[in-house]
Amino acid sequence: MPVRPTASLSTLLALTLAAAGTLTACGGGSGSDPDTVKVSYKQSTDNSIKVMDTYLADIKKQFEKANPGKKVEFVPIKAPDSEYYTKLQQMLRSPKTAPDLVYEDTFLINSDITSGYLKPLDPYLAKWQDWNQFIDTAQAAAKGEDGKTYGVPDGTDTRGLWFSKDVFKKAGLPADWQPKTWNDVLDAARTVKEKVPGAIPLNVYTGKPVGEAATMQTFEMLLYGTNDGTTDPLYDKSAKKWVAGSKGFKDSLSFVETVYKEKLGPEVSDALDPNVGTRVRGEWLPKGKLGIALDGSWLPQDWLPGSGHEWPEWSEELGLAAMPTQNGQAPGKVSMSGGWTWSIPAKAGNPDLAFEFIKTMQTKANAQKWYIANSGIAVRKDVADDPSYTDAQPGIKFFTDLVASTHYRPAFPAYPKVSTAVQEAMEGVTTGDMSVDDAAKGYDEELKSATDDQVIQK
Repeated sequence: MPVRPTASLSTLLALTLAAAGTLTACGGGSGSDPDTVKVSYKQSTDNSIKVMDTYLADIKKQFEKANPGKKVEFVPIKAPDSEYYTKLQQMLRSPKTAPDLVYEDTFLINSDITSGYLKPLDPYLAKWQDWNQFIDTAQAAAKGEDGKTYGVPDGTDTRGLWFSKDVFKKAGLPADWQPKTWNDVLDAARTVKEKVPGAIPLNVYTGKPVGEAATMQTFEMLLYGTNDGTTDPLYDKSAKKWVAGSKGFKDSLSFVETVYKEKLGPEVSDALDPNVGTRVRGEWLPKGKLGIALDGSWLPQDWLPGSGHEWPEWSEELGLAAMPTQNGQAPGKVSMSGGWTWSIPAKAGNPDLAFEFIKTMQTKANAQKWYIANSGIAVRKDVADDPSYTDAQPGIKFFTDLVASTHYRPAFPAYPKVSTAVQEAMEGVTTGDMSVDDAAKGYDEELKSATDDQVIQK
């Protein structure tokens, strides 16, 4: 869990010890055995969710069968997103703890590239025919400012509004709800609050404890819907500067403030729980305790057979709607996309073996299996064109179609610090400790510090 400003010395010490435990878990780092590839990945904090574990176990079998004498050893990191990033970076700093292969969120990859933690993959990619099947935006997601590629993406994602048809029915709201403006979303939440006591009207992630989920799944879904979609409201590409707390920035903060001030969201203590996402997927939505969730395309992976939270009726009990732009202005809807890549640490002892493992994971058949298992959006053209993928699960077409309206975060080394500054501003208005104006001013100061004053006022 990220350290909040009020964290005590004992909390900091506990985090340090936890990180030290993670480093020890690597068992000598990669390269200690030239025939063993060590693979590190993010393991779900929910013990019943084993989508990644199951998939990787199958790939391990395939790999070891195809490469006699070679072994795969997994080094899972079980932690909320923000803590995962911290632990991963600590592991990457030393050849004693660096695995051969790591799972990188695209929002952090440029920071790790700049820090010298990752190995460029271009010599491998040049000889790998399947690389041509990856869509341009996916290839670009793992590219550094030096033009080299540092990861192979395993899918992308989009975001929208999930809503409970049962809660909506009780509230007298339509089963085919498609909001056109932010006010439509808030008005629906107000109706749920009034007509369905006991249900949380609307969940939007907020604050530092949930990390990037707050920035991307809430704030940027709002911010990128405040203009006409032709310019980036977070980073001015022509000026090569970050945009300070603009009107759109303040309007986005005001939306978050409204949700929590009017008690349209969860209790603040629940909202600032780093595992709130697990509750949304595993409890609130399946049990009809939540009206609307601003969330991602991957949610159904938690409800599939064998998941521990099986919910075969989800596609009948939940509705899907695109997140509208602020006032319904063109293009009318907004989405954010990210995704994860498989990368080879600069200090990996067995990089060649690691890339062979990537190639096994990323055959067409295995990639398609993964997209379906984790409710991901295909980044391979041959899979995206395959009806067995598009028809595999309800919702895949809806979220794949949002790619046309999606935006990508500014992939620059300063982004993680900018994201943290956004989370702090959000947390301030969520708890009521800050006004929107004060939170925006605080963001501006943090932004100048995080970007060496590469800031533009708009």
